[in-house]
Parts: sequence; structure tokens; C-alpha cells
Amino acid sequence: MKQKEHEKNSKRITALFKGYILRIVAVLLLFQTSCSNENKNQELSKPRVVVTCDPELDDLNSLIRFLLFSTDFQVEGLIYASSQYHWKGDGKGTKWFVPGREYTRNGLNFGPMESWRWAEDERFIHDAVESYEEVYPNLKIHNPDYPTPEYLKSKIKFGNIEFDGDISKDTEGSDLIKSLMLDDVPGSLFITAWGGGSTIARALKSIQDAYENTPEWENIRQKINNKVKLSLSGDQDDTYANYVKPNWPEIEVLQPRGGNIGLAYNVQASVKPEYAHYYDTEWVEENISSKGPLGEMFRVWGDGKQMVEGDIFDYFGFSSDEFTNEELIDKGYVVWTPLHKKGSWLAEGDTYTFLNFLGNGLRAYEDSNYGGWAGRKKESQMPVDYTAIMNDSVARAEFMRKSRETDYPDFIPAAQNGLAARFHWSVTPNYEEANHNPVINGALSISGQPGEEVKLDAKVTDPDGDEVSVRWIQFNANSYQGVVNAKEPTSVSTSVVVPNDAEPGQNIHMILEAVDNGIPALTKYHRVIIEVI
Repeated sequence: MKQKEHEKNSKRITALFKGYILRIVAVLLLFQTSCSNENKNQELSKPRVVVTCDPELDDLNSLIRFLLFSTDFQVEGLIYASSQYHWKGDGKGTKWFVPGREYTRNGLNFGPMESWRWAEDERFIHDAVESYEEVYPNLKIHNPDYPTPEYLKSKIKFGNIEFDGDISKDTEGSDLIKSLMLDDVPGSLFITAWGGGSTIARALKSIQDAYENTPEWENIRQKINNKVKLSLSGDQDDTYANYVKPNWPEIEVLQPRGGNIGLAYNVQASVKPEYAHYYDTEWVEENISSKGPLGEMFRVWGDGKQMVEGDIFDYFGFSSDEFTNEELIDKGYVVWTPLHKKGSWLAEGDTYTFLNFLGNGLRAYEDSNYGGWAGRKKESQMPVDYTAIMNDSVARAEFMRKSRETDYPDFIPAAQNGLAARFHWSVTPNYEEANHNPVINGALSISGQPGEEVKLDAKVTDPDGDEVSVRWIQFNANSYQGVVNAKEPTSVSTSVVVPNDAEPGQNIHMILEAVDNGIPALTKYHRVIIEVI
């Protein structure tokens, strides 16, 4: 027994060592490229990200994906939030009511209540991090950048969860956000709202209350306007419209719309037929539900679970194999999206808020115009009724479908296979028994004059020794709008001609996409920005 245990430990140590060595080699290659290439190279840093979320099941699923990709972020906060759909109450018998909320729609009229769809002792963030803790020993073998469970636990805070849209007092969550807004760490601070924005709004209000009438105010205000980027899954408690926008109109609000990746409720109704299998029962069971503690926690149709016992809006524990929509309505449920097969994809509707922060090589978090898996910020403004759209689940899904990027590559395989691989990492203690993304090194920025032929070159390797296919594609990033094609699009080394009608100051974004032949096939990108001079 001791000999077997010794051999097992030896294999784990060897696998972990191999993971570290591969990362060191990748860093050395990048250093070598940056030293030998006269073109511009940037030091890539991880985006600082704060998550605020309510206990809706799709927030839980998004949180699980976030944790599996936490290698790509500097996680600054995991904060419980309220919304119009979920709020705890103060536990003192205080009743709350906001006209037009879901408890007054669909023929309902519940009136003022002490809480709404919030489980007693709700701890879904803690539960997710504790499941992450169980699989952390496996995850870190595949990527040593995974944050420790202790670190993640230190970032869990309760925000303004008592009432829908209440920003009347500070909380540990708003205090954390406030401190991050005011710190002197360079770069952007990305704050996501998967539920309501009251905790974020309270942090801003606390800063305004403290500094507005002081000589420091203008510098503080400008610092936050430059630093804070809000990535909102709608305005689910009206605090953005009622407080943030009127008082902090210069804070940038990102517009995550999903690119071409469908993840929200009822995605099955709009996904292309060739990608439908990524949402069916077989794929979800093989790649998610069967994969250990995090897979068991991930919500799927017909899993028998319920967010809050007796919740008439939560019928997701049932499936179309068991009931019809009409039968559930007869049972008293409010059926606002159709049932699907048992075990199939349910929802991950808030993942759009952080898809562009992933370290997939698209560098979408550097500039909201660059674009990534969550689409790009449009030059046109959001529709006037954006808040109403995003607060209605059916309208939100339709809006996301219509606003997906028509000139984008199909990102669904890359996104879903990437998720499947990380679920597999979580239950696989040996590096050699899982697939890992290709590695790309090369210049990030080059320059060229109109009519000039400029070289595109990169080094592509695969940590598992898999074969890798590549292609160069142009990415529309709201600058030069014409078409640019690589001369040899399926070669790592190629060139493009800067169009004659390109103007100095414009830029052309070329993306090298590398896909390996492992199982599942994994994708990495490399963005080269051609600056027209």
C-alpha cells in the first residue's frame, strides 16, 4: 500500500512540475519574441474583476464557469447581491414593495413582503467555492495560476441584499468595492452585475457623500471615471438608471451581448443546428454533470432542485420528459420559458458579463471596441428601452439573439469545448490525461503605411504535442471598416497589404486562431493590431 501511495504521489508531483515547466517555457518564448522583434509588444496583465450576483440559478452556473476560468482574472470580489427577483429582507419584519415587479405580474398581486425568493441561510457563493476547493488539487496541476480556495474565500462578501434597489447603507460588499475603486492599483477595475446594482451604487454613493464637498472631489471623480468599467446584466433593480447614470454619467458601461455564443435560457430555440449538440442531454451529461463536485452543482433541466422551496417561478427542476408547460401552469407555476429535456442545458445567462475578460488571446478587455466572445461595444447607443428589455427574460433572450455579431466567427465550439476541458481538469489528477490549449507567441502590434505589405508572424506550440491548425482572420474593431485578407491565411507566417484607403490613425485587427486536434479540441487566439501610419 505504501509503495502504491508513493507512486501515486510521485506521479502527481511529476505532473505538477511538468505544468510549471511548460508555463516557464511559454514565458521564455514570449520574452525571446519580445526581445528579438522590433515591433511593439505589450505586457499582458490579468484584468481585475469583481463579481456581484444574486441566487438565480443561472448566476450559479455562471459562477461555476467563472471559477473554472479564474486563472484568467485577478479576482477582487465575489459579492452577494439582491435584485428585483431575489432579496433577503432585514429579518425585522420590515415589508417592501416596488410596483411592477414580478410579484405583481402574470395575474399575481402579493403586495408588500418581508423577503422575495431568498432562501434562509443562502450561501450559494460559499457552496461553489467549497466545491472548487474539493477539486483545486486537480485544477492546479493543469494550470498553476488557479487562485487558492483560501484567497477566493477572503473575497466573498455580502452586499446590499436586504431589499430590491436599496442603497441606504454601507455593507461589507459595498465597502470592498469602494476600497477597490479608491486604491492606486493601475489599470481598469471591471465590476460585473449579474443581479441588481445596488451594492455597486452604494459604493459610489458612499464615495460621493464623503468627497463631493471637498477639494479632492474632482480628482476622485475623474479617477473613478477613468478606472471603473461596469459590465451589467441589465439594470435589475433600477439603481443604474436612478442613481449611477445621473450621478456618474462618465463611467463606461460595457455592452455584453454574447457575440455569437448562446448561453441564456431557451438557447435551444435559436442556436444553429450544427451546434445544437452542445446543449443536449448527452453532451451536458458527458462534459459537465458527470464531472465531480462542480458538475454536480451545475443546474440542468429536470435535476429536481429548486432555488427556494415553494418558489412558483422556479420549475426548472422539472423537464419536458415529465410535464407539459400547460400541466405546470395548472400546478400553479409561472412558466415564462418552455421546458426542455431532462439533463439538458438550462442557463448561464450572466456569463456574457465576463466572457471578454478571458485570457483567450483576443484581449477584448483592453478596449471595449476590440470585441471578443461577448461581442463588442457598438458605436450606436443602447436602445432607449434597454433596461426594460434586460429585465424581461424573454425579451432579453430575443435581444441577445438579434444583436449577435453577424461578422464574427462561430465561437460556440471554442467556448463550450473550453468549458468541457476545464470540467475535465477538475476530476483529472494527471496532466497527461487531459487536453490543454495551444500556446501562441508573437508581436501584438505592428505598423504599416497604406499600400505597404506587412508581415504577420507568430510561434504556435501545443503543450500536449497535438497537431494544431491555424488561420488568420480579420476582426472588425470599429476602426478601419474595409476588408483585409492574409495572403496565406492558413500559415503561421504570412502577410497583409495595408489598403490604400486606410488612413493614418486607423488600425486593422488580425486574429490568428489556433485549434488543436485533442479531445475536446481547444482554441487559442492571438490578436495583432496593425497601426496605420
